[in-house]
Amino acid sequence: MQTTLKSDVIFEGTGLHSGEAVRVVLHPASANTGIVFRRTDVAGFPTLLADFRDVIVSPLNTRLSNADGVTVSTIEHLMAALAGCGVHNALIDIDGPEVPILDGSAASFVRGIVKAGLTRLSAPLRAIEILREVEVSDGDATAKLAPATTLQIDFEIEFKDAAIGRQKKTLNMANGAFVRELCDSRTFCRSADVDAMHANGLALGGSVENAVVVDGDKVLTPGGLRHADEAVRHKMLDALGDLYTAGAPILGRYTGSRAGHAMTNKLLRALFDQPDAWRFVQCDVKIAARLPGVGVSAADLDAVA
Repeated sequence: MQTTLKSDVIFEGTGLHSGEAVRVVLHPASANTGIVFRRTDVAGFPTLLADFRDVIVSPLNTRLSNADGVTVSTIEHLMAALAGCGVHNALIDIDGPEVPILDGSAASFVRGIVKAGLTRLSAPLRAIEILREVEVSDGDATAKLAPATTLQIDFEIEFKDAAIGRQKKTLNMANGAFVRELCDSRTFCRSADVDAMHANGLALGGSVENAVVVDGDKVLTPGGLRHADEAVRHKMLDALGDLYTAGAPILGRYTGSRAGHAMTNKLLRALFDQPDAWRFVQCDVKIAARLPGVGVSAADLDAVA
């Protein structure tokens, strides 16, 4: 069955790229609503469905835009929390152009969602089953989806900075794995990149307080890393959030190598352009038990920083 929140959940913070203070309120929503953002600071309260077809490609974040050009950016961490906690329907009021970065991870979003709890709705849930492999690439970056009975994420990154280096991780996302393993992993960047972005009016809300900032073999963020492989875990977090713009949970294996937001969106577009590569399946009890978020409880938060 589909789910929604039992009660409103409120978050307040600053946008990573805009540097603007913003308030986000997650509301319960009826079946088949999906994940919908509503800009309460814009006349008429325009809405934006979290749909891959409405994503503006960006290497830095995932941004939605509607037909009137109204946007909401940096949705990926919140989308990952919704997917990882098994929320299928929500109306999200936001009074600015960007979802707050908070600590750079999805942990605060997860805590709020788990505290509110979920309500089961009297409507069947569909999942997207991958029937054959679909792959996209751009230079040395690749992303693909292949058949699997659960959502699995396999990711590999490689950076020159020794503090990151080469990292690889594979996870079956069923049974609360996202909450326990990924949700507290923060976005990361090089110190030189932060300086360059600030000079160009980007990442105005970014600091060592909401990102893992590295310089060569040094981690400049106070307290250091939450996980030795925090960088690749965050990439997997981003991938889960971006995949949720497909509009339903995915049953398949996602493999990313040096991939980012733009690559995952390109992969979804390629997938849905090939009708023989996927199909909708109605989730019975056995299928539902394999989805991200099923069975998540407050106990899973014990593993979260």
